[in-house]
Amino acid sequence: MKMNVPMIIWLVLAILSTGYGFMVKAVGSGTGFYKIWLAMAVLFVLFAVASGFGVWGKLPGVLQKVILGFVAVCLVVFVGVEACIASQFHANGGKDLDYLIVLGAQIYDSGPSTVLKFRLDKTVDYMEDHPDTICIVSGGQGYNEPYTEAEGMAAYLGAHGVGKDWILLEDKATNTVQNIQYSMKLMEDTDAPVGIVTNNFHVFRGTHIAKKQGLTNAYGIAADATPAYLPNNMFREFFGVVKDVLQQNM
Repeated sequence: MKMNVPMIIWLVLAILSTGYGFMVKAVGSGTGFYKIWLAMAVLFVLFAVASGFGVWGKLPGVLQKVILGFVAVCLVVFVGVEACIASQFHANGGKDLDYLIVLGAQIYDSGPSTVLKFRLDKTVDYMEDHPDTICIVSGGQGYNEPYTEAEGMAAYLGAHGVGKDWILLEDKATNTVQNIQYSMKLMEDTDAPVGIVTNNFHVFRGTHIAKKQGLTNAYGIAADATPAYLPNNMFREFFGVVKDVLQQNM
């Protein structure tokens, strides 16, 4: 096996992917998506070994073209989806919304996770400027959560000045499609303008799911996200978009 520049690049990528995967795992977000970074690290190591042995140059030309073509198609799809996701990073929902639907996320004994706090703080900001808007907090209880996400969200909003008379709890949903479906049952008018409050990386999927479910006047409201974990969130969201497109949820 001969050391070369491509081999070194693959090994560096493997090290970076491994470190990032364990960093994501340390957050304790309740998902196992960090494993994909470790799987990519293994793949990078295999590429490094293959590069060291000159495997690519030994492949038939036709097979090389097929592999390159497949990789090119995957890259085009990936970049296209990521561009759609990024296009909604600064969505502000506009004024005079009748409802807000705040999508749930991880809840701990100590309260909302960082991801969920971003959503709730964005909701507080909007409610301060539009106090007559009805706020629906949506999220059930996961296996690793002490109580429903809706309960935790309502408590946080109440502690930050949002009156309880303006908060409706939807405490059964376990995914984005259910967030929308179950929240719609609490709305008197599903044709009314409604803001979908979620983190910037999730707005594109959240609003398209809402419109597919019948909320034709749904508008995204983008909350912030922790920059260090944005690559993981964007990568995970890519698979979420693909899944929901294939399942005709959006």
